[in-house]
Amino acid sequence: MTVTVLVADDEEITRTGLRTLLGARPGLDVIGEAADGLAAVTLAEQLRPDVVLMDVRMPGADGIEATRRLQTALPDPPKVVVITTFENDDHVYDALRAGASGFVLKRAAIEHIAHAVQLVATTDSVLFPDAVRRLVAARPAQPRPPRGAPALTGRELEILRLMATGLSNPGIAGHLVVGLETVKTHVSNLLAKLGARNRTQAVILAYEYGFVVPGTGPVMERGAGDPGR
Repeated sequence: MTVTVLVADDEEITRTGLRTLLGARPGLDVIGEAADGLAAVTLAEQLRPDVVLMDVRMPGADGIEATRRLQTALPDPPKVVVITTFENDDHVYDALRAGASGFVLKRAAIEHIAHAVQLVATTDSVLFPDAVRRLVAARPAQPRPPRGAPALTGRELEILRLMATGLSNPGIAGHLVVGLETVKTHVSNLLAKLGARNRTQAVILAYEYGFVVPGTGPVMERGAGDPGR
């Protein structure tokens, strides 16, 4: 499977470098570049990439606004991977909250960035759950679900907490010893109840609502690694 990629960054040298290096990786095809968020949305509508590698800080419409617009501009929007200079950044958190599937650091090795792009395009696991957990942990804690939080069943809570560890649907099915279709149904119900567009957004909301508390529970699966390394 070839994963098509759109690179959005306001710095031309960064765009050129990513296009050249990612384009040389097997299984990746960089099909376009955008210098700002509005151009990224327009090109995504035209080119329909599998993944948009999105800088979070750009003039005009930034990566957060572009991510938000992509979720409504297309019936089947591309996955968004935020690429950023700083890991513990409110802009990154806001981009994940807007629907980005994960983030990587600009200083990461190209192999790591390429792997992140391929992972979000081809799997249903949460990208870098440890990094998401640290990002959430830097924000004010939510000791219990606030008023207005969706009502989840015991099984849905169990699956949501396993999703937060990075487990994919098959991984959750194996852990709970239930059928894969059963897990898929629960995950679909969870996304609907939380109003989440993807698993990463669901996990962010789970932390916000206090359904999952950073630093508690075992990490069943580390996912693809740590974007800070």
